[in-house]
Amino acid sequence: MNKNIKQFSENTLVRTQRELNVLYEISCAMRTTLELKNILHIILTGVTSHTGLGYNRAALFLTNTRDRTLECKMAIGPESEEHATQVWKYIEECTHNLEDLIQANKIQQSISSSRLYNALKELQPPLTDEPANLLGSAYHKGIPWHILSDELQNFPEDTFLKIFRTKELLIMPLRIKDHINGLIVTDNIYTKKPITQEDIRIFSMLADQAALAIENSRLYEMVVQKSHTDSLTNLWNHGFFQEKLSEEIAEAQTTELPLSLAIIDIDNFKRLNDTYGHQAGDLILKELAELLKESSRDKDYVCRYGGEEFSIILIETNEQQSFDIAERLRKKIADHPFSVHPETLQKQQPQKESENINITVSIGLATYPDHAQTKESLIANADKAMYIAKFSGKDKTCLTEL
Repeated sequence: MNKNIKQFSENTLVRTQRELNVLYEISCAMRTTLELKNILHIILTGVTSHTGLGYNRAALFLTNTRDRTLECKMAIGPESEEHATQVWKYIEECTHNLEDLIQANKIQQSISSSRLYNALKELQPPLTDEPANLLGSAYHKGIPWHILSDELQNFPEDTFLKIFRTKELLIMPLRIKDHINGLIVTDNIYTKKPITQEDIRIFSMLADQAALAIENSRLYEMVVQKSHTDSLTNLWNHGFFQEKLSEEIAEAQTTELPLSLAIIDIDNFKRLNDTYGHQAGDLILKELAELLKESSRDKDYVCRYGGEEFSIILIETNEQQSFDIAERLRKKIADHPFSVHPETLQKQQPQKESENINITVSIGLATYPDHAQTKESLIANADKAMYIAKFSGKDKTCLTEL
């Protein structure tokens, strides 16, 4: 009996020491970065890796407070049982600890399931507690929710479960103070390893650290975004434009996909300022910025280049595609009635009331790698094309002439 008690105590001590080591390693890793995508990768690596909590699959959802929805930001897991077996075989043969996996990103390359993430990334369950909404219900519970097969049958129409097919799962809230900023959903679909109360306890401790790291990252990104935002138009500013264009050209070199740049200049803007005043000019800049944002693709970057000039970094876009996009924007701007309010009119024009005016723009385009190999030459060629459009009649879109 004494021997059994001693063995039990030793096993408990070993398990507790391992759990503390896992939490310590993940905590240390999360302190090395404030970038949200890196934080999320560290969290899910800790949840799924063999030296972490060892779950088969994990998906991380963050709350979108504006739209009152949950959004899948990252998902990790094998695509099939065969893929899982290959991963585990690799795991058994490697000697990496958790820090190695996070920094080297070697295991993550093997087990990140683009199929899983792509299946979940468009899913946006509302933050409502309804019978057909599993994740919304989990959000409102606000506590770890271990769901077995019988209880899962209560959600026959749940969209998430139709994708994330499983017979047992654990939903862990990411709580920070008095609110929840996300959920982690995990299961052991391939190993069939039961989820125990001890598993939930250690996962809860990890979730507390993860929630704090995510909150800090979001605050950091708000500060970074503010520093990269133009105060008048709320578009990305010139500094961000320069940095992002360098990054996207490097990415285009790696992927061998095209990248286009549009430089947009308002025609006769000085005359507009002279006629209506600089306050009216500022309002037109703001309204044009909003129009550009609304009319652009989510993956592109709309920036204020300077003065009355704007730029758009067109991701994975060739010469013809960029021309079609630019022409659509140019025509939309020309047809849009810009509003000039009485309080913005020049004092020497008191007789004028609120009126709508039309403006036009000249657009220059250049494409990597067809027209330029570097950031500097891409900007120079797009700028040159814009001036050709302006001096050949305005209200035009011009491509770089080679």
